[in-house]
Amino acid sequence: MPRDRFSAMACSVARTANIVGDPWTLLVLRDLFLGLTRFDQFTADLGIATNTLADRLATLVDAGLVERRKYQEHPVRHEYHLTGAGKDLYGVVVSLLAWGDRHLAPDGAPLRLRHTTCDHVATPVVACSHCGGELHADDVLPLPGPGGRAAPGTRLVAELLAGPRPDRPVRRPG
Repeated sequence: MPRDRFSAMACSVARTANIVGDPWTLLVLRDLFLGLTRFDQFTADLGIATNTLADRLATLVDAGLVERRKYQEHPVRHEYHLTGAGKDLYGVVVSLLAWGDRHLAPDGAPLRLRHTTCDHVATPVVACSHCGGELHADDVLPLPGPGGRAAPGTRLVAELLAGPRPDRPVRRPG
């Protein structure tokens, strides 16, 4: 399936993955969250090819997640800074970090996060916006949303979310 078809799907996961679903893009975002802003910093840190980095930064800029700011005239050089929408991806990036620490870091976490509000080392969790409880796949029931529809990439999911029918029993995930 061509990549641009993901942006047309009635699925927020597909639309987001269309922008940030590449490993290099996620690593650029990680580095931005860690305070790197310059092209040469990204190449030095990641060992990424300059054409690949330029492509990933252009994607992030075009999507409105990152903005370019000129910091030098001769030669012209830019810094890259997260926008509000880019900063909103923090939870996604640190959720991947937490999962990787749990399942892929046999020697321990390569990076720890100190929550400056309480001054404790924190492990990111996904929590309910209503009660604050941690969300787990077995404790969440997907419901149809106003933007959902049956379309390529969401045909079966849309049917599942359409709700109970007399010929189909209601099932909880898990």
